[in-house]
Amino acid sequence: MTDILSDPLVSADVAAAATRATLRARVARKPDVMVPIRSLGENHRARIAIHLKTLDAHDRYFRFGFVANDEQIDRYVNGLNFERDEIFGIYNRNLVLIAVAHLAYAPETGARPSAEFGVSVLAQARGRHYGSRLFERAMMHARNVGVSRLYVHVLSENTAMLRIARHAGATFVIDGSETEGHLTLPPATFNSQVTEMVEEHMAQANYRIKVQAKQFRHTLSSLQSAWLGTTGAEKRD
Repeated sequence: MTDILSDPLVSADVAAAATRATLRARVARKPDVMVPIRSLGENHRARIAIHLKTLDAHDRYFRFGFVANDEQIDRYVNGLNFERDEIFGIYNRNLVLIAVAHLAYAPETGARPSAEFGVSVLAQARGRHYGSRLFERAMMHARNVGVSRLYVHVLSENTAMLRIARHAGATFVIDGSETEGHLTLPPATFNSQVTEMVEEHMAQANYRIKVQAKQFRHTLSSLQSAWLGTTGAEKRD
């Protein structure tokens, strides 16, 4: 019995089909898109509070380990130390803070420098890998400032955060309902420092463009309202 794959015509068809499938897979795969993640300072404190208060009870439970009320969120936000820690954020085109990460540095103890990571993403912005991007950004910044170990304290049921940290190479220790993950960061390189500088510069520029675009839309809306009001008055006259 002749092997069907030994037939040169059939083999050519199979090869062509495989090539077409490979090309379709390459076309279907979406390339990585630059996400403008910028450092947040004191002037963003109020927007951080609004972002956290927008989270529902389930998301607040995952972010803080308990269902924080608005008063507790205010205390947390008022206690943020922008000089010591690093806060990263992602704004949408309407200047709504849709994702926030907090990189908190451990107190100086003489041991190897370490930091802890926490993140929250609004429900409408899920599925875009913003949590992963923020984690990558935090890791890059941490290693560039000399941090050698990054910790993640997360509820064991928070599978999304566990997946993000595990993908980055974190090792986990489970203690009841809580899980602690840690990963050792490599030393900073010239490439990591330049990459962070470029990404921050682009994010700052992107933010300024969004501010200008929002101001333009507001001005245009005001002009349209004034024009419609004038037209209506003329019709009444």
